[in-house]
Amino acid sequence: MTTEQLHASPDSLPQQHSSYDPHPPHDRHGSPHGGDHLLFLAEALRTFHDTGALAPSGPALVNALVVPATSRPNRPISVLEVGAGTGVVTRRLAQVLRPGDRLHVVEANPRFADRLREDPVLAARRPGVGLRLSTCRVEELPEAAAGPEDGGGNERYDVIVSGLPFTNFEPALVRDILDLYLRLLTPGGELTYFGYLGTTTARTLTSGPRRGARHRAVVRLLRRFEATYGLGERTVWRNLPPARAHLLRAPGPYA
Repeated sequence: MTTEQLHASPDSLPQQHSSYDPHPPHDRHGSPHGGDHLLFLAEALRTFHDTGALAPSGPALVNALVVPATSRPNRPISVLEVGAGTGVVTRRLAQVLRPGDRLHVVEANPRFADRLREDPVLAARRPGVGLRLSTCRVEELPEAAAGPEDGGGNERYDVIVSGLPFTNFEPALVRDILDLYLRLLTPGGELTYFGYLGTTTARTLTSGPRRGARHRAVVRLLRRFEATYGLGERTVWRNLPPARAHLLRAPGPYA
C-alpha cells in the first residue's frame, strides 16, 4: 500500500479482476434499491448521533476507503467494515474481494442491517468470498475482548474500514474504539476512516461551547493517532459534504 494509491483517482485504482467495474450500474445510481438515500436520510434525522451524515458516501470517497483491499498480498485477506450504513462501501468491497477472502460487516442500526441482508450486490458476490453480518456495536463483538481469557476470539483483520462518525462521540469512546482497531488488526494491517471538512467550526457555531470543546478534543485525539500510525490522507472535494480519508497502519511487519 502506498500513499500514491490513496491519492489515486477513482478510475486509476488498482483492479484485481479484469471484470471489475469501478462504477458498476448499481453504484452509478447510488443504490441497487433506489431507496438508500431516503433510508439514510430518515435514519440520520432519527438518530444523527450514530449516523453522522445526511447521505451515504459518494463514489470518490468510497474508492479512497477501500484502497487497502485493492493493494494487498497474494493470499486471502480478512476485512472488517464498521458502520456500513446502507452499504455503499460494503458493495464496493464485495466487488474487489477475491475467492477465499472474508468480509465481516458490523452495523448497529437494525434498519440498515436489514437493508444489507437484502442487498442483491452482496448476494451476487464472487463464489468463495465469505460474508458475515453482525448487528451490534464494534465494541460488543466477542473478539473485542482483550484476550481469550476474557472471552475474546482470535479473529484478526488485514483491513478495517470504519464509517463511524467519531466527532459525534465522547473522546473516551473514540480512544477505546481506536485502541480496539489496533488490537483487531494483524501486524502491519491497515485502517481507513474519514471525517468531513469544516465540522469543528460548524459544531462550535451551532452546538455551543460544551459540544464544541468535546468536538475539538476528539479531533486532537484523532490527529495524535494519525501522527503515530498514519500513512497518508486524501481530500475528497467531490463528496457531499467534502471529506478527508485517512490511511493508517498497525505496528509490525505485514505477512
